[in-house]
Amino acid sequence: MIIAVDGPSGSGKSSTARGVASRLGLRYLDTGATYRAVTWSALEHGLDLDDTAAVAQRSRELRLEISTDPERQFVIADGTDVTVAIREPRISEAVSKIATNLDVRADLIPRQRAIIDAAQPTGGIVVEGRDIATVVATDSELKVLLTADTDARLARRGAELATGSVTAEQLRDQIVRRDADDATVSEFLVASDGAVTIDSTHLSLEEVIDVISRLAKEAEAAHLVAGDQES
Repeated sequence: MIIAVDGPSGSGKSSTARGVASRLGLRYLDTGATYRAVTWSALEHGLDLDDTAAVAQRSRELRLEISTDPERQFVIADGTDVTVAIREPRISEAVSKIATNLDVRADLIPRQRAIIDAAQPTGGIVVEGRDIATVVATDSELKVLLTADTDARLARRGAELATGSVTAEQLRDQIVRRDADDATVSEFLVASDGAVTIDSTHLSLEEVIDVISRLAKEAEAAHLVAGDQES
């Protein structure tokens, strides 16, 4: 099965999706990491991120390998392990320019779909990002919109970063401004048709994983019943 987890920055998508994948024995894909990898590559090549054509060409040329093992995550760009580098503040500050480049999206979305397709024989995959349910994997058996209020999202993202690595203003920029920018090309602030909204503001990570895992089992059971009725 395919479980789509969409939502704004800092809502806990990555930790939750990875936890659900581990719990259910599924693969895991962080689509945001693909945009971060392109951002890293464009900066490494000294490109002007406002030069949309040059950045899109860099995306098309980029050799990208991304792990779908929830217990062992890595991202390799043109032979370089960028797993840690793509989480640096400079990438977080710039990634929206890549994610809103429509030609980059046209390159990366088919790559993401190929990874999803490759995971199907293993039992399925949990995919998280901005537009999984609406664009990347519209046939997902379970669609989740994971939300949280702004204060909770700021606190969670701040806890992920090294102390003093960003200012409060930079942190807010990463969360609030990025969401506003990304919302111009993908819809992740309102639940798509058939999606379940989960507000994680007052829930622990384990509680959110419990809820989504239960919903996934219910969706799988319903899918099996529908298949039996059709046969």
